[in-house]
Amino acid sequence: MSSLSDFFSPGPVIRSTELPGVKLDFNFGARLLVPEGDYHVRFTDLDTLNVLFDADISDVTATSIAKYYIRFRVEVWKDGERRIVHDLALSGKNVHIAFPTGTLGDILAWFPHAAVFQEKHSCDLYCSMQPEIGEILRPSYPKIRFIAPGDTVPDCYASYALGLFSPSDRPVLCPVDHRTVGLWRCIPAILGLEWEERRPVLSHSEKPAVSDPYVCIAVKSTACAKFWNNPYGWDEVTAYLKKKGYRVLCIDRDRSMDVGERTVSVPEGAEDFTGALPLQERIDLISHGDFFIGLSSGLSWLAWAAGVPVVMISGFTLPFNEFHTPYRVINYHLCNGCWNDLSLRFDLKDFYACPRHKGTERAHECTRFLTSGQVCRAIDRLMEDHRLPHRHPVS
Repeated sequence: MSSLSDFFSPGPVIRSTELPGVKLDFNFGARLLVPEGDYHVRFTDLDTLNVLFDADISDVTATSIAKYYIRFRVEVWKDGERRIVHDLALSGKNVHIAFPTGTLGDILAWFPHAAVFQEKHSCDLYCSMQPEIGEILRPSYPKIRFIAPGDTVPDCYASYALGLFSPSDRPVLCPVDHRTVGLWRCIPAILGLEWEERRPVLSHSEKPAVSDPYVCIAVKSTACAKFWNNPYGWDEVTAYLKKKGYRVLCIDRDRSMDVGERTVSVPEGAEDFTGALPLQERIDLISHGDFFIGLSSGLSWLAWAAGVPVVMISGFTLPFNEFHTPYRVINYHLCNGCWNDLSLRFDLKDFYACPRHKGTERAHECTRFLTSGQVCRAIDRLMEDHRLPHRHPVS
């Protein structure tokens, strides 16, 4: 879950109004600072017509409870006379959208909605995110300013923080629970947009670095529940792809990783393209492959963003949680969907989290008993749909 303090702070209220001493902005909700005196303040949601705050105040900062996008009207009375009526208007204003750090897939899933937000409101948008991700997005989005987390946005009128927030924070930070709508749909809800799957625009090299037909795979992730925990699965799928004439390139960052009592490394027969390479090199490599096979993790989102067909293997999330792919591999005969189960708490700090079966022989059965045959059938459907030829086996 996102820890808001790690990547976003709205700072003090500094934007002046026509009323001396009264300051107003919409950085992380409506915020109104008034000096000592006889003031009455009202916040209204102009779309629902709900009055969200209505009180006499003095020498205090009034803030809205909700921190996501609301079309606010702020009214201020001084000594019984209404002196300010201000409706949220983002056009031409500096606006900040803050993205969390330490994640790739989430940012790729969410950023296109920020770009639509900028177009809809004609604002001067600043997006704070990890610089390496900003660099791959910057060429396609010249109207957006990419800044590092913690950088200050000058004269910032409004700010919005994006993230997957805990259930206790959800009513304040997001109007919907991400477990019920999926990883990306909560972001249009935060930004006041229609729910529509949107893909970021990425550029890639025109000439492939690898000349022979190939498929990229990524076999590692940040939690055991995300792995394909069938110990033979990747080796068997790699052999199947080679029989179809493909080179198989493993593009994980780490060559090997200890997961419990086993070590997950480059599958037998796959080629080692692992390493902490620049994201642009990963994009170039993925883009020229015929398709990608991965997990519910960042490199699958990168392949989707690059417009490459994706076979996704996942059991702990339900298919609506990620981007749509016709080649999603999940086995409903096995335990599944714990991430999207409102009755469970998924502890991401525990690498081996398995909310229903940890410590039992059923732990991580959602992918441990998911067969290579099911994945190979998805590969067959993909190749048929995209009219990919069967070639001579790769030795």
